[in-house]
Amino acid sequence: MNTNALPSLTLLEVADAGLPSIESYSPFCLKVHRALKYAGLPYTRNCAGNPASHRAHNSTGQVPVLLVGGEAVPDSTAILARIIQLVPGRIASSPEALLWEELADTAFNGFLVAARWADERNWPATRAAYFGSMPAPVRAVVPGLIRRKVVRGLVARDVWRAGPEACWRRFETLLDHLDARAPEQGFWLPGGLGVADLALFGQLHSLRTPLTPWQAQQVAHRKRLSAWLDRVDEATRGTATPLRAVG
Repeated sequence: MNTNALPSLTLLEVADAGLPSIESYSPFCLKVHRALKYAGLPYTRNCAGNPASHRAHNSTGQVPVLLVGGEAVPDSTAILARIIQLVPGRIASSPEALLWEELADTAFNGFLVAARWADERNWPATRAAYFGSMPAPVRAVVPGLIRRKVVRGLVARDVWRAGPEACWRRFETLLDHLDARAPEQGFWLPGGLGVADLALFGQLHSLRTPLTPWQAQQVAHRKRLSAWLDRVDEATRGTATPLRAVG
């Protein structure tokens, strides 16, 4: 592939997680990182502490946004579709793959958000990771306000409505179903690594960090699911280190 003929690519995202195993705490940014690397596309990173810093390129103030030349492409689903256009045939896609992507990005993401923001066991680590650079007086107030808003959203999404015990029972049941479905070899769907792998990986691998140790342990207990995650991880790490732009 002649990458010189392709437009320049810049990924607008949140701050680097500072972990060797994961490029971003955002599962959607992680999904795009791994798609770009697997596609073999060189890109530049533009990190910001606050997603709203990239609002000029996405009116919702959300990340990721991929700058393709002078065009801003927001939303991880649209970004994957654009990567597939840039490198046809590299990342497998199908109507079934898009259904798995929707499940990952909506239903499963709710459990990831609950694990970090609502689970009392994990909130101290999440607060330190997300807000540790804030001035102390601000850090004493702002994280709690944001957390209450996030938890209200989880209740509205019916993730946290019945409380933690019900939430984590549902979580474990979903993991059991995914473990039973996980392929013993290869990737999620026939045709090679694709959209379904990248979307599910973004959410599930994001649970395998120090922020959510109990949830990481639950994933580890599902051996087929864990083995598939490891295969996707190995296949999508890439060999080149993206350049970093000052945000």
